Amino acid sequence: MPELLVVLAIIAIMAAVSIPYIYSYRVLYKSEEQALKVMDIMRETSQLALTRRRTFRMEIDMTDNALLIIDENGSADDVLIKSIPFEAPGLLRLDVKPASISQPNPPNYNPAVFAIDSVGHMNGVTPVIGHRVWALRFRSDGSVVTAANNPVSATLFIFPSAGPSSDVPTDKKQVRAVTVYGGSGAVRYWKYDGTTFTAG
Repeated sequence: MPELLVVLAIIAIMAAVSIPYIYSYRVLYKSEEQALKVMDIMRETSQLALTRRRTFRMEIDMTDNALLIIDENGSADDVLIKSIPFEAPGLLRLDVKPASISQPNPPNYNPAVFAIDSVGHMNGVTPVIGHRVWALRFRSDGSVVTAANNPVSATLFIFPSAGPSSDVPTDKKQVRAVTVYGGSGAVRYWKYDGTTFTAG
C-alpha cells in the first residue's frame, strides 16, 4: 500500500511539472496548424479553379471564424462548397499584423486587409452577406485577384495574442505568416525567429 501511494505521488508531481510545457507546446502547435490549414485551403482553391476552369474564392471569415471555399459559379449565385472552422476567437489572431513586427522582406507585401463582405454567397438556400472577411479570388489562369480583378499579393499573419482585441503576440517566436503571390497564385510559409522571418 505505501508503494502505491509513492507511485501516485510521483505521477502527480510529474503531471504538475509538465502542464506548463504542454500548454506552451499546444499554443505553438496551434499557430503552426492554422498557418498550414490556410495554405492547404489556398492550394485547394487554386486547384479547383484550374481544373474546373472557373473562378473560386477563398475567404477567411472572422464573423463565422472559418475558412471558406466558394464557387463563383459563372453568372449564378456564389455557392459555399467547403467550410473549415478556426480555433476559438481570442486564442489566435489572423486579422491584423502583430505589433512591432515587419512583414517578410523580400517580398515586403502589405498585410491582408479584412473588410465587410458586400458580395456574399449561398450556404444551401441561405444567403450569407455582411461578414468580416479577407477574400482571394483564384482564377483559372492561376492568378489571384480582388473583386475588381486586380492582382493581389499580400501576407497573412497568424499569432497567439494577449486577447481578442490585442495585436501584441504573447511570444514573438510563435508568429507565423503566409504570403500569396497574385501573379502566379503561389504561397509561401514563414516563421518568425524573434528578430526576422525565415522561410518555413
